[in-house]
Amino acid sequence: MDALNSLVVSIDDQVWNILLYLLVGTGFFFSVRTGFIQVRKFGSAWHRVFGNFSLKGEQAGKDGMSSFQALATAIAAQVGTGNIAGCATALVSGGPGAIFWMWIAAFFGMATIYGEAILAQKTRVRDAHGHITGGPAYYIRKAFPNGFGNFLAVFFSVAVILALGFMGNMVQSNSISDAFYTAFGAPKFAVGIAVALISGFIFFGGISRIASFTEKVVPLMSVLYLVGGLIVLIMNITHLPGAIASIFIGAFSPKAVSGALAGITIRQAMRYGVARGLFSNEAGMGSTPHAHAMAKVAKPHDQGETAMIGVFIDTFIVLNMTALVILSSGVLDDMIGNGISGTPVAQAAFANSFGSFGPMFVAACLLFFAFSTIIGWYFFAESNVRALFGKQAVKPFALIVVICVFIGSILKVDLVWNLSDLFNGLMVLPNLIALLALNGIVAKAAGGADITED
Repeated sequence: MDALNSLVVSIDDQVWNILLYLLVGTGFFFSVRTGFIQVRKFGSAWHRVFGNFSLKGEQAGKDGMSSFQALATAIAAQVGTGNIAGCATALVSGGPGAIFWMWIAAFFGMATIYGEAILAQKTRVRDAHGHITGGPAYYIRKAFPNGFGNFLAVFFSVAVILALGFMGNMVQSNSISDAFYTAFGAPKFAVGIAVALISGFIFFGGISRIASFTEKVVPLMSVLYLVGGLIVLIMNITHLPGAIASIFIGAFSPKAVSGALAGITIRQAMRYGVARGLFSNEAGMGSTPHAHAMAKVAKPHDQGETAMIGVFIDTFIVLNMTALVILSSGVLDDMIGNGISGTPVAQAAFANSFGSFGPMFVAACLLFFAFSTIIGWYFFAESNVRALFGKQAVKPFALIVVICVFIGSILKVDLVWNLSDLFNGLMVLPNLIALLALNGIVAKAAGGADITED
């Protein structure tokens, strides 16, 4: 088992070393092809999402979800443990400069996710039961309407089911049980049962229940975390300018950063910043298009704009809050010196201002973040189960995922965690290939030629 785990880690490292350049390169390419749509249309995109904001959206049915419900489902997957544990890990491994490279990856990623949403809308279909469905598997087949395209689509679907539906959701439930055990001493067995039962209730309720859950929980969980973070920043206001300055210094001259961070190189800052940033906002990974395909909009461009806001909220708002709280708290050097990484770093930062309530606050937020990701990732995987095996396979699949959620909460197996990361990477490859092959459709939409849903 140890030998197999080492092999998986080795392959995973090689895959992600390649993917980092491909993902950022694709984002840059789509930024140019769309005339930097993330800058030109940011104002209208923001207004589209928040202009008529309401927690009481339309009822999701055969015709899909409202545009906001689709965005909330996407953000439910995007805003997860990566915004707390992933950010902290990036700071420990890449220093403050990693945050700057997260910003760069997210900026270009906004153009990539615009393209994903456009193509998901353009290629969505109505299945035999009258339900709208879509995602990368459908635009992969459009890009390559032959045996090769079918192979890539099936490969993508299998990777999504394994990476998100099974292994990924085990990772998320384990994060919840770990945080509650650390903060409250709650038995992992009990936490696992509770999370599994609530997950099953939402899974078996279908698209309507998933959409209703995400449109209410995602705004509330984000506001809760941001308010707590803002209080910490106010308490640490005198350290905030130095925290912000360290991000820019660490990006280009990391040796100028003092303490335990001084040994970090620019390459480390770039690698961990880009990798953790992309893991958090999922731009180019092929996950969020499943939600954006369901949106009821006048034209695909509208949902493309909406999708960009998801990346902005995930990285420039939520993840940034974690970074500034950690950097302004002054705990980072101590954490590196003690070999501590991940969620405990964030808990220590909040504890610096909130005392013993800090770890509890982070645990509560992590519950919302990780649980919402379980719901979002289940939905993405379920879309591919429907495409491969039909509607009759959905309920058995949901039951298996519920079991995986429970097992993940009580048992951490490094091999499962590393396989999850590997399959996350493997699902990116066919998605990027199809995106690049269909870039002309995206460019037309960005240029105003996108008139109908097609």
